[in-house]
Amino acid sequence: MEPFTTHTGIVATLDTANVDTDQIIAKQFLKLIGRTGFGQYLFYDWRYLADGRENPDFPLNRPQVRGASILVTRDNFGCGSSREHAVWAVQQYGFRAIVAPWREHGAHRLPGFADIFRNNCGKNGLLTIELPEPEVEKIFAACGRTPGLRATVDLPLQTLTFLGAEPLRFSFDVHPALKNRLVNGLDDISLTLREADAIDRFEKQNRQWGHFPQVQA
Repeated sequence: MEPFTTHTGIVATLDTANVDTDQIIAKQFLKLIGRTGFGQYLFYDWRYLADGRENPDFPLNRPQVRGASILVTRDNFGCGSSREHAVWAVQQYGFRAIVAPWREHGAHRLPGFADIFRNNCGKNGLLTIELPEPEVEKIFAACGRTPGLRATVDLPLQTLTFLGAEPLRFSFDVHPALKNRLVNGLDDISLTLREADAIDRFEKQNRQWGHFPQVQA
């Protein structure tokens, strides 16, 4: 998994709440074999018209945000099914980080991302950043005034800085274990292999567990 320390890129905005995984990657594309090739189908029903042409009104199709690698959206992004393909589609399109707001609802705090989607992002090296809703509103306003705005994500410092005539800087929280995983580029297999010596010692000490009588044919 590619380590994530700092990243600077174009910011694209998707002003829609409750984007579910079927909109992120539609079910008909789940039959693909392997873990690659999903980026071209990201938001397929929104990005393309019925005749296959790009929808010029869809935000990601605007010329100013071609090649965007930071996505700013609304709350509860990634709700719906648990398909990991949704993360692969976002990542393979070219996004390295997604920003979404958390907001207060009575005595409850509504998250920016659905839990399973957020966990799948962490396992695949895609950074999810939650900010208070007023801060995300500032980002939408800035991107509206300056299409193609660029920003820098600094994971070690846990900052998101927008570059331009009106620089904005925000701080975000990230779980220490997730931060360690992303900064060092560790997926689940890499984390397991870090304990290879301990696993080997355990297997040697308990080798008899795997021995069974031979059955004669």
